[in-house]
Amino acid sequence: MVQPEHDIALQDTDRLQGRAALVNNVKAAVALAGAVRSTLGPRGLDKMLVDSDGSSLVTNDGVTVLETAQIEHPTARLLIAASASQDKVARDGTTTTVVLTAELLQNALEMVRSGIHPSIVINGYGIAHDECLSELEGLSRVPSSQEEIRSVVSTSLAGKIGESLAGHLTGLATEAAELLSDEEGGDDLERLRVKRLPISGGSSTDTELVNGLVVAKTRFDRVTPSSSDGGRVAVIDGGLEGSKLEIDAEIEIRTAGVLQGFHKRVTENLQNQVDHLSSLGVDLLIVRDGISDEAVSMLRGAGITAYRRFERNDMEMASRITGSQIVRDVESLGDGDVGSYSSRSETVTAGVTYTRIDGGEGGAMTVLIRGSSPQIREECERAFDDALGVAFRLTRDSRMLPGGGATQTHLARHLRTFAPTNKGREQIAIEGYAAALEVIPRTLAENAGLSPIDEVLELSASQISDSKNGSWIGLNAWTGEKAHMDDLGVLDPLFVVSNSISGATEATISVLRINDVLWAKQDPMTPDWKDEEDQED
Repeated sequence: MVQPEHDIALQDTDRLQGRAALVNNVKAAVALAGAVRSTLGPRGLDKMLVDSDGSSLVTNDGVTVLETAQIEHPTARLLIAASASQDKVARDGTTTTVVLTAELLQNALEMVRSGIHPSIVINGYGIAHDECLSELEGLSRVPSSQEEIRSVVSTSLAGKIGESLAGHLTGLATEAAELLSDEEGGDDLERLRVKRLPISGGSSTDTELVNGLVVAKTRFDRVTPSSSDGGRVAVIDGGLEGSKLEIDAEIEIRTAGVLQGFHKRVTENLQNQVDHLSSLGVDLLIVRDGISDEAVSMLRGAGITAYRRFERNDMEMASRITGSQIVRDVESLGDGDVGSYSSRSETVTAGVTYTRIDGGEGGAMTVLIRGSSPQIREECERAFDDALGVAFRLTRDSRMLPGGGATQTHLARHLRTFAPTNKGREQIAIEGYAAALEVIPRTLAENAGLSPIDEVLELSASQISDSKNGSWIGLNAWTGEKAHMDDLGVLDPLFVVSNSISGATEATISVLRINDVLWAKQDPMTPDWKDEEDQED
């Protein structure tokens, strides 16, 4: 029997087609969702991630778990990418995205097994997705007070850290977001304008927000004052050193006078630069590179305090808060490039010197992350990142939705009413989409030690019984009661929920479109040309 040519071409490749490919992909998605499912909600549990070198990380953040774990399956990596996208866009809802994607895929697999083509499922899921986004617009409302905004931010931290720390970080994040609300920039502005600086010692609740720049630096000359009440500052994207040859060359010096003259010209050049700074009234100098030892006495005589080896991001923040312009070298510095600062001080904590610079321009802050151990400080920093990301985005779109699974339960009820209005088998896919949405309240109940089926049924019945504001009734994970989430302060941002639903739907459709999976059995190898030459001979 003659073997087909395409089979010969794929003889070193494992191949899964049709339903077998879908089953394999769904299994990978379900396994991935199972790794983070127990972290969802205020009573979710933590994960300990142990690296190959023995170092460990304890976290409740879903995207951290997924990105840290070493996962090779391509479908699982697709879901991780969807979770990372959710984190970048909304800063919250990463676990929800993965869990919802896995549930949508499971329901799709059941429909395919019952004879519904994947294309029909994809079409039905798309219709259900659009209807959900439309319904969310009508369900959402604008916060009526600043306290409700704080409740939205606090909800994003539920289960990730302790309640007292969550309240403290919520206040810091809300304050920082308000200060940045009038600033121009993209959605990542809060990551660029707020520096995170871990400091050992103290408890997590000692974490503070400084409306200025704090760096782990000390002044170049310890004789100069450690603090000042204001002055003029210059920021140089270079150094204060002697000129260097731009090419590799050797200079042969035959007499001592030539060498003395060479050093004299270098010293004169440095003195000219210091004199130029002094003429502009500069008393604080920040450079990215080094400062020559010969310049120490010159700077001291001119009353200039200098800092060297500044990171680029720290230089940009210093420039922003002082109104100074970053220039390449001292010679090109003009009066318009010099900024002003309101105060400068140095403190020593746990043997490390920290310098704080305050300016009148604002637009940049530093959060000092405290904690008794590096692991606690890392978790506190992740929690603050989430809180600040949500708080900042609320200044752009403050609309909110009920938490506690109320939104997903309402959408499921709405889709079941909406499904019969569509002709064809898409009705079944829409109902499958509705059933998948209920995985969120079901998981919340599981993680709270409650009966998932009973809680979902009771929650749906409670929403139906209240015709006025029933859609805002959700599950109180601490007591098991069904209550209005706005009364409890359990609120989710609209952008988090809508992006989570969109991301899960897109990832699901991407997997459902896969009909053929080809696995290479071996890595590409370099051809053995010698054997071929021997055969030709």
